[in-house]
Amino acid sequence: MWHYSDARAAVRDALRLSQAMTFKSAVAGLPLGGGKGVIMAPDPAAADARHRRRGRRADALRDFGDTVEALGGSYVTAEDVGTSSRDMQLISSVTSHVTGLSRRHGGSGDPSPWTALGVESAIRVCCERVFGSPSLEGRTIAISGLGNVGGRVATACAKAGATLLVTDIDARKHALADGLGARWVQPGEALTAPVDVFVPCALGGLLDHDSIARLGAPIVAGAANNQLADDDVATLLAARGVLWAPDFVVNAGGIINISVELEPEGYDARRAGRLVRGIGDTLRQIFDDAADREVTPLDAAMVLARRRLAEAGG
Repeated sequence: MWHYSDARAAVRDALRLSQAMTFKSAVAGLPLGGGKGVIMAPDPAAADARHRRRGRRADALRDFGDTVEALGGSYVTAEDVGTSSRDMQLISSVTSHVTGLSRRHGGSGDPSPWTALGVESAIRVCCERVFGSPSLEGRTIAISGLGNVGGRVATACAKAGATLLVTDIDARKHALADGLGARWVQPGEALTAPVDVFVPCALGGLLDHDSIARLGAPIVAGAANNQLADDDVATLLAARGVLWAPDFVVNAGGIINISVELEPEGYDARRAGRLVRGIGDTLRQIFDDAADREVTPLDAAMVLARRRLAEAGG
């Protein structure tokens, strides 16, 4: 659920996100396809939005649930940006094709911790590749976006001994930064700061021909979807000597956790944790393939995704 300037922007976002979900599931080796649902929310700045928001939100979620139900199980929804386990509970009142319900209601709960775990694993593998060690002790890390995922990534990195620079468009996140001993910077500064790792955990499209010229880190690994404004940016990053971990590989922890929820034997958090940590092994394979073939990590990840889709008959 997000705010878009018009319906065309929402449709474009849904198409890009569904494509990324397809590749994400394939690279992770999951028996799932790719799909994404987008609910175009009203502008929160509208004069009457505040007092109508609660009722309209519930209605929109139920309408979305009706759409999911009409698809007969070919699409299963879960929470993502702008929605929560509570929202999934509401949707489940009109369709059974929903995951990510709270543990109390038989689901696996909020997938954000699992996404954050995958991001942390990816950061460690990137540091191993660039600096020779997966340790985050003494590393400087800039994190852009302190939402459900970014905040947990920041907490994990701080616990591991990293020095943090953090930012968010929500000034209320200052409290989290202070609690972690992190230095708060303005959004634009996170990208340009001379740090070891830049971790984008907000919305995508921030890496383009102009911004990468100002990038201050030799590693980019974060949870944000669609980080590259265009695919050719991956080539420019490589030419600058920047190791970019493909976003649809890094942020697969949530869908990996959901896949465990869908297994016939039922949900097992320990199995989910093992599989999510496997994101690091997948990244190592991608980086090795990219080096062997002298291509970008994006190219190597796409080859892996397409091979697995072909093997599955997709």
